[in-house]
Amino acid sequence: MRTKNATYREYGKVYRSDSCDPLIIAWQNGKVQLEAWAKLSYPGYGVSDKVLPGINTIGFWDAHHAQEWGLGYHRNEGIEITFLETGSMSFSVEDDEFLLTSDNFTITRPWQLHKVGNPNIGVGKLHWLILDVGVRHPHQEWKWPSWILLNKKDLEELSKMLRQNEQPVWKGNAEMKRCFLKIAQLIQNDRTAANESWVVIYVNELLMHMLSALRQGSAHFNESLTDSIRTVRLFIKDLKMNFYEPWTLESMADHCALGITRFVHYFRQLTNNSPMQYLNYLRVKAAAEQLIKYPNRTVSHIGYGCGFSSSQYFATVFRKHFGCTPGDFRERRGMVSAKIR
Repeated sequence: MRTKNATYREYGKVYRSDSCDPLIIAWQNGKVQLEAWAKLSYPGYGVSDKVLPGINTIGFWDAHHAQEWGLGYHRNEGIEITFLETGSMSFSVEDDEFLLTSDNFTITRPWQLHKVGNPNIGVGKLHWLILDVGVRHPHQEWKWPSWILLNKKDLEELSKMLRQNEQPVWKGNAEMKRCFLKIAQLIQNDRTAANESWVVIYVNELLMHMLSALRQGSAHFNESLTDSIRTVRLFIKDLKMNFYEPWTLESMADHCALGITRFVHYFRQLTNNSPMQYLNYLRVKAAAEQLIKYPNRTVSHIGYGCGFSSSQYFATVFRKHFGCTPGDFRERRGMVSAKIR
């Protein structure tokens, strides 16, 4: 059973939460055991939003045989904590790949692209929870659900550790494992969330044991990870692949949860361009490549596909960058290519 997907804005679009379709298909086909309380589009047994508010999914999968699926790169609308009880599994965050072994746990934040499997998952039992603390960007302050019972000092320390260090893979401890096992047993025997109170207790205990594990680790903290300029830097990285969206200055600033003045200031610091100048540069650069690569596509079609709102504006911006119209550019480059052949 799955409940309605959550919606949130990213890259100028409205996105829905990760649906984990490969896992759902494997579960439906009996390839893995899956036990989870789930909201949004996550696989598992649908529970009310009033149950464990802030937790979008909590549970485990158990794969006893080699699988033909994996979970490709995705982001979550919350902090994802996983714990590998048995087996081994490939896990990647951005461009870094790790091999998880038993008792490893992972932490990923909403802005971190990650995947499980390369390309397929391994044999093993993986526990997880995804907890929404009300952020989508590094600079935003975390707001823990009211049922998280750690005292102010411990919660502030945990927040700092998770915000100022983004090491994704850690060695767990026996206490964390025990909490995940107890949560798994409760969920496996309760598809209606009647044991919510016990899960509250074990999640709070889990966070305290995780804090202890982080304290004992060799973590190095970097306050700059939470700077607003880092949010803009991450946005620019993604903008290179999403330049064709109908961006405006307001929507870019809104996406980064920053005021327009601060957003423009940081953007200029990083690129020496205004946001719209940089966006137009990405668009005309892509358009120039497509004009040569796809000679049968019309100039207007390429301009619209690269994000320009009109063929006239496309021609104006293109001339400013290349000193000629898109049609002339295509013709000249085509003549050069013919001579080379």
